[in-house]
Amino acid sequence: MTVNYVLEYWSAIHNGEITVSNRVYRQYERLANEINHPGQYIFDEEKANKPIAFIERFCKHSKGQWAGKPIKLELFQKSYISALFGFIDRDTGLRRFKESMFYVARKNGKSTMLAGIALYMFIADNEGGAEIYSLASKRDQATILFDEAHNMIKQSAYLSKHIRKRKSDLYFAHTFSKFMPLAKNSNTLDGLNSSLTVIDELHSIADRNLYEVMKKSQSARQQPLLIMITTAGTVRGNIFDDMYEYACNVTDGNYQDDTFLPVLYELDEKKEWTDPEAWPKANPALGSIKRLDELERTVEKAKHNPNDLTGTLTKDFNIRETAHSAWLTFDDINNEETFDIEDFRNAYAIGSADLSITTDLSCATLLMVDKDTEKRFIHQMYWLPRDSFDERVQKDKIPYDKWLDQGLLRLCNGNSINYGDITAWFIEMLDEYSITPLWVYYDSYSAKYWVEEMEQYGFKMVRCIQGAKTLSLPMQQMGQDLKAKKINYNNSPILKWCLTNTGIEQDRNGNIVPVKNQAAKMRIDGTSAMLNAYVGLYDHHDEFLRAQ
Repeated sequence: MTVNYVLEYWSAIHNGEITVSNRVYRQYERLANEINHPGQYIFDEEKANKPIAFIERFCKHSKGQWAGKPIKLELFQKSYISALFGFIDRDTGLRRFKESMFYVARKNGKSTMLAGIALYMFIADNEGGAEIYSLASKRDQATILFDEAHNMIKQSAYLSKHIRKRKSDLYFAHTFSKFMPLAKNSNTLDGLNSSLTVIDELHSIADRNLYEVMKKSQSARQQPLLIMITTAGTVRGNIFDDMYEYACNVTDGNYQDDTFLPVLYELDEKKEWTDPEAWPKANPALGSIKRLDELERTVEKAKHNPNDLTGTLTKDFNIRETAHSAWLTFDDINNEETFDIEDFRNAYAIGSADLSITTDLSCATLLMVDKDTEKRFIHQMYWLPRDSFDERVQKDKIPYDKWLDQGLLRLCNGNSINYGDITAWFIEMLDEYSITPLWVYYDSYSAKYWVEEMEQYGFKMVRCIQGAKTLSLPMQQMGQDLKAKKINYNNSPILKWCLTNTGIEQDRNGNIVPVKNQAAKMRIDGTSAMLNAYVGLYDHHDEFLRAQ
């Protein structure tokens, strides 16, 4: 009699025997329901258990206390593998899932599990000319999975008899299949025909096109699989954030994607990092593969050493963070509340702008306030020059193209910012929604002719000097409001990205001003524009509220 590991795992979760994150709970609840009430996709237990049987029969550990011993998969691993391979299309018999994100803290057996899956698809998936790729940002990382698989082969008399190690890959002559590590720029990966791609530590992938290239490389396969496995990271705005947020939306039921399998082991709240009862949420192998005493020591060290805290939160508990020098944590910044700009028809606002010429983003902002709750609402628009736009997308690896498609960003004709386009946006907000900015705060470096143009259209322009005397108190207040979730910025991915790129420079009197805390391409223009508006709110707080 076959065992259904998905239902077994769900039963243990549902009965409280296993502690998991809210999103893992929802995901396995959905999978169990789909097994019990099948629709277009049915669950084939024989296909689900085949890769598990392969791994436990032919694969052995290569390191540590278990070196040389057969792999015995944990229940959370068996349930994941079962879901990947067991759900099939009722009409075609082909696998349902084409893509998966497996989000788990370090030292939870991810390399062993993925190496086993890779070997199964390399040898036993009945795919002629299979191409298996282990992909990472650096070759050392890409070869971890590859070396683990190779070590498994060397320890198996059966596998080593049929698989040959060549200069850069493993080769299985029976099906003309190959398995190799990759750590290259996406521009050099044309011509691949991947049946399985494993992207290791997705958070460190800076080349956004790498994902798209590997997806396209699978287009000729009937049932390809792309698995992204990763811990959290500190750099925002890369492919990891996009895929993590997509995975969350699929798990939460906001998006329907029947071919995408997200399994997100993470703490539900940041504060849980000091609660041992919550640790299994991010560490499903805690107490078996991952040692509890080592995690206890790590946590105690982080409690008393702030320099260790970010690494512990991101790597042991999958809490997304910003860089060490960041102004605020990602938890402070993140607010997924939204609003409809139509709700502010006929409202008064404080306007602001942060202007650039060619390189940085230009940003215009409207700040509205709910008089009863005093919650702040931020509506923004961004601009980049059209002539350099495609180059910026390719070179910077920032999703400006996606933000353009979402209507969050506009292009100025030519190779520089046309400030008239920014004037036109303020007029558009006034004409279409009757949102009237009582003041428009602009930075000291703004072009004189733009200020004069805005004044000709009746806008009251206020110069905002970019120094600690002007910015420090409004910035401190803005930080407190972000932490209190008092600022609804419509979950704008551009502003969220700018905020996570923002650091502070502090003088000996404790005054602060915003600075970039990461690479030059990581912009803070959205933060600066919102801060200029906050200067206006600071200057006119009571007067502005009376006008509402």
